[in-house]
Amino acid sequence: MRADKKYQSSFQQHVSFLASDSLEGRRTGTRGEAIARSYIAEQFRSIGLQPKGTNVFEQLFEVQEGKKPSSASYLWIQGDTLVAEKEYFYFPWSGSQPIQGEPIPGLREVAAPWIIDLGEGIQDNANNPHFDLPLYVYEQSKKAADAGATGLILYSTHTSGDKLSFNAKDRSDALKISVVYLKKDAATRYVQADKGGMRIQGKVEFVENMRRGYNVAGFIDNKAEKTVVLGAHYDHLGYGEDNNSRHTGTPEIHNGADDNASGTSMLIELARLFKSKKEQKNNYLFLAFSGEELGLYGSKYFTEKPTIDLRAVNYMINMDMVGRLPDSSKSITLGGYGTSPAWSKVIDPKASNTISIRIDSSGTGPSDHSSFYRKDIPVLFYFTGLHTDYHKPSDDADRINYEGMVRILRHIERTVDGLNQEPKLAFLKTRETQTTTTARFSVTMGIMPDYTYSGKGVRADGVGEGKPAQKAGIRAGDIVLQIGDYSISSMESYMQTLGKFKKGETIKVIYQRGEETKEVNVTF
Repeated sequence: MRADKKYQSSFQQHVSFLASDSLEGRRTGTRGEAIARSYIAEQFRSIGLQPKGTNVFEQLFEVQEGKKPSSASYLWIQGDTLVAEKEYFYFPWSGSQPIQGEPIPGLREVAAPWIIDLGEGIQDNANNPHFDLPLYVYEQSKKAADAGATGLILYSTHTSGDKLSFNAKDRSDALKISVVYLKKDAATRYVQADKGGMRIQGKVEFVENMRRGYNVAGFIDNKAEKTVVLGAHYDHLGYGEDNNSRHTGTPEIHNGADDNASGTSMLIELARLFKSKKEQKNNYLFLAFSGEELGLYGSKYFTEKPTIDLRAVNYMINMDMVGRLPDSSKSITLGGYGTSPAWSKVIDPKASNTISIRIDSSGTGPSDHSSFYRKDIPVLFYFTGLHTDYHKPSDDADRINYEGMVRILRHIERTVDGLNQEPKLAFLKTRETQTTTTARFSVTMGIMPDYTYSGKGVRADGVGEGKPAQKAGIRAGDIVLQIGDYSISSMESYMQTLGKFKKGETIKVIYQRGEETKEVNVTF
């Protein structure tokens, strides 16, 4: 068909642009993301969609990156100004009290700064599989503050080298004193116990570290009571700065042709297709999300601050990684099949002669449809599967199956057309699945973390049926503060803490529900 050839050509044009090196991986908050969203908005405008953002087609949201030292922060030793991050860093839970004095390494005087070597403590715990170095440092720092230290300078002579770094997302309670870590070269240069005191002066002030992302929203108003949402995220990994790359070695551009220039391209062409259709019983909202790779930031923000009435939304179709339809099996996974009985009326997995369908009933998963499912909206998730180029610089435009994308576009068209005359879809709850694509820990509590949460602990966005957390009584909205003896200060500490336990262990968990703090035993 001539139209299919045209769609195939359009897909190739969109993916080639969005996945080009000039966009540098479309990381949220970067110039590349800005170029991509401008491209999408212009496509929507040329198709004739109505702007449905908060600023024309765009909807701004902020990504909380934790904290960072302000420009007023500094550290002087022996009259030299040290270079932050290269030679030292202040821990994110440092207090605002300045460090000043001439402390002697190893001497712990009241009302004076202390200089302490962490090497002995690290060595003492060398064979302890549960040793948590950041937690150890925090506890030792708290003891120093309680004992009268006015500041703390830490370093390590252990042969393992510098294992500590600034963690912007560590939300541990702030101490009364400032705590600074000297990296190896600086410690070697300045910490000389046999030469008496060191003249030290420093202070730290923290400011919020915010990143801006943008959703792009276009609307077809058919004067209908119901609205169908079609979505795809357009952000990717940049150079892998957010530690979500599977690439090792020198940083490289991650173009994200399949993830998710493919879905974004299909979103654009579906907008063109449905703009041309007559006698539609639904309105259509086309949403290109950013912040998906950081934890569904854009879609979650939209569902919390929608630019349309969510009560009018009939269902949501999400397209994420739809560019690798296998030539042989032509197999695709449809997630969310269990979120409404209506899906089975228009989709028969055994009857399709253009693609082979694998069904996943769950309404949750590692993509933006999860945000809509949590608002009790039926969802459908199109996904051609993981591959060896996933989250690597090799996910390029020349590896996309453009003819396969046309097959998927036609399947989505038939699905939407098949429901055109139907009443509003009924919603069904389904089992919960993890919202990460790779296992990073040895056991699971079965909570789906809210990655947009910026407070202390980890908030559960959802809880898996029959999972350890659910069996212990933990619910969506609860905030996990402590697992065993380990305080949860960030998502990273949550993942690291789970890695310390084995299946079958029963562990005390402290969590917060509203204003109340609760304690339960969780068996992994």
